[in-house]
This record gives sequence, structure tokens and C-alpha cells, in this order.
Amino acid sequence: MRIIKQALAVAITATMFSCGNQVKEVKTLETDIDSVSYAIGLTMSNQLKTGFKDVNQDVLTQAIRNGLDSTNLLIETKDIQKVISTYFKKVQEEKKKEELAKSEVYKTAGITFLEANKTKEGVKTTESGLQYIVLNEGKGSLVKATDKIKLHYHGTTTEGVVFDSTVDRKKPYDSAANAFIPGFNEGLALMKVGSKYRFFIPQELGYGANPRPGIIKPYMALIFEVEILEILK
Repeated sequence: MRIIKQALAVAITATMFSCGNQVKEVKTLETDIDSVSYAIGLTMSNQLKTGFKDVNQDVLTQAIRNGLDSTNLLIETKDIQKVISTYFKKVQEEKKKEELAKSEVYKTAGITFLEANKTKEGVKTTESGLQYIVLNEGKGSLVKATDKIKLHYHGTTTEGVVFDSTVDRKKPYDSAANAFIPGFNEGLALMKVGSKYRFFIPQELGYGANPRPGIIKPYMALIFEVEILEILK
């Protein structure tokens, strides 16, 4: 919406220049007015390509000509903002509906995965709904929420798509043991130094409706393989 308003502001600026209704192809820019007029046109087109790709170019071109000449206006000036705001409000509402529908798909997929997963051999489920498997039980100290730890983790979606991995980067991560998403924090508190667990985290113990941009989508269940390397002093 902001981009469209910027484009409209440019169009208003362009009314300082006059032109006829006859459209002609310009091959060269002979004067400063030619250059700045062309630059303004490019600015408008770039903004529209970014913010309003569905623009009807023929109608847009006619509107600019009509506006510059103040003739044959198909929308009254007082109604311009209403037309624009009504349209983009509708677009935003439709986009929200689409995003909500997609979110429900991710939520359902996560629930289905976890329901099947909890019956698999070795999978344990906590009262909160966190599922985990002990891949290797360490012999060191139990991790406390107040500890600072060095760990390796490998995060994937339930379909196996990697979204973050210190293992792949070959660089362990130092952090407070309570600085992660709730399910991750809870899982760490079950582990001793030297342990390696796999966490299956339901969306309500993960990022929920507001994940980080990228692979992780709203209401998506996540899997982390975690190894505690040491408790830092």
C-alpha cells in the first residue's frame, strides 16, 4: 500500500508537465525535462512492479494522460483514495485467508506426524507434549536452566528439510540453556553432558503462529537432534 501511494505521489508530481493525448514513441532524451520525465516514469514502473504487479497498463496509461489533461476522468478526485484503499484492503483480507488456510495445513500435518511418532519404539512423551528419543545417554552433569552450554544441534521439518544446523556448519553453539523455544529448553533440561537426544517439538512448544521467515511455517512441528558437549564456566 505504501508503495502504491508513493507511485501516486510521483504521478501527481508529473502533472507539472503537460502532454497531449497523442502517444508517441520516444527514441532519445533531448532535454532535461525529457530526462526527468522519463526517470519519473521509470520510478513509477519500478514501484508498481514491486507493489502492484496486476496493474492494467493500458488503463494506467490512460489515467495518467487524463490526469495530466484534467479531462475525461472516470473516477472523481475525491474518490481516488477510497477506490485504492478498498481494493488493497480486500487483497490483504484474501491474503490473510490464504495464509490461515496454509497454516491449518501445517498444523494438521504436525499433529498427524506426532500422533504416529509417539507410538514408535524409543519415543518418550513429556506431560507438555514434547517427544524425544535418547540416542546416547551421557555421563556428565545434568543441564540446568541457569547453565551456559556448548552444544551441537541439527534442526529439520518433519519432512526432513534442514532449516538450521551447527553440525552442517561444523561449529558448536554457545548459549544459555534457557534461551531457546520452550520445547527445546525443556528437552535440554533432560540431558546430561555427553548426551545426544532427538526432540520432536509440537508447534505450541515451538514458534507457533509467528515463526522466523524462511523454511519454518506457522504452526509447524519441528525436529532437533541435540548433543551437549560441555557446560561452560
